[in-house]
Amino acid sequence: MNFNALLSAGAGQTVLSVVLAILILLAMITVHEFGHFVAGRALGFSVDEFSIGFGPALLKVRGKKRGTLFSVRALPLGGYCAFTGEDGECAEARSFNNMHPLKRIVVLVAGATFNYIAALLIIIAITFAFGQAAYRVNAVEYDPAYPTEYSLCDGDVITAVNGRDIYLASDLVSALNGMAAGQTAAVDVVRGGESVRANVMLRADCFFKNSSSVSAAFRALGVDTFTAEDGEYYDLSSVNCRFTFWESLSRSFVYSFKMAGSIFTVLGELLTGNLGLSAVGGPVTTIKLTGEMAVQGMQSFLLIAAYIGVNLAVFNLLPIPALDGSKVVFCLIEWIFKKPVPRKIEQAVHVAGLFAIIAFAVAVDILQFV
Repeated sequence: MNFNALLSAGAGQTVLSVVLAILILLAMITVHEFGHFVAGRALGFSVDEFSIGFGPALLKVRGKKRGTLFSVRALPLGGYCAFTGEDGECAEARSFNNMHPLKRIVVLVAGATFNYIAALLIIIAITFAFGQAAYRVNAVEYDPAYPTEYSLCDGDVITAVNGRDIYLASDLVSALNGMAAGQTAAVDVVRGGESVRANVMLRADCFFKNSSSVSAAFRALGVDTFTAEDGEYYDLSSVNCRFTFWESLSRSFVYSFKMAGSIFTVLGELLTGNLGLSAVGGPVTTIKLTGEMAVQGMQSFLLIAAYIGVNLAVFNLLPIPALDGSKVVFCLIEWIFKKPVPRKIEQAVHVAGLFAIIAFAVAVDILQFV
């Protein structure tokens, strides 16, 4: 069966999407661990093993100079960089916990830094190769109460709203939030190949509860929508906008910041209760959604890889037990007070945090199917 036939077959597409999703996650986790490894080696840490994957080893090579074991393991669900003495006391001078706290912080942050750099390079590649994706309005819902001069037109490509460039759908929600029906929003669009500003009279109030109120935002702009049994659809499509070299470069940086910002926004909405747990997903949901995007084409494949990279960078630096951000906090405590928190207590905190993260991930995945 050729590739196109594989994509057209339901079961084949499902298998392919899962494989692509796992490859993206494996690649980004490997980049993360490689960041720890490079920083650790540069600062003189002793590394016991650098592994791609978990489980039984398929390939093992031991470095002759420093004795580090490099391995490829059977389960492609992650990887690790195991530093000597990382989980407790060790007499070796170059062991993890015997190194200066500042050096340990650099090593811990390096994983997220490599994830972000990799994601940024991918975004730059996407922007130069394809352009930046924007929303094109295919059909505007006709309503005699709203004159055409205060409406969008079929074919308009939305680039900015109320002075805010639109990178993500959540940017549209933010740009309109707080406006009432009948007020006029300044919408910058590309119409007939020219950039124009449309003064659009809003058709609904825009008092949004959270950043996921995308459908309500588009309806307020008069974009035709309809509801089917399997979800809501918009008369919208994606189109790529091209920019100059320097514009493309600068917009790539902004896009990466927007991705990171959206993660903080979602976390804030979860903590305040403005967003329900059913709106997020665990590993199963992540693989499912990643796979669905990955099979849509190279641009989508690269875009979801960049998003996963930014997500790993942000999430790992949060001060949650078991994550790098929490370990940084313990290093800071040791640096400030010149004495570490007892290693057994620190390890207990990280173990408890790991179990809590796993339980949370399982719970939010279950909510997706309830």
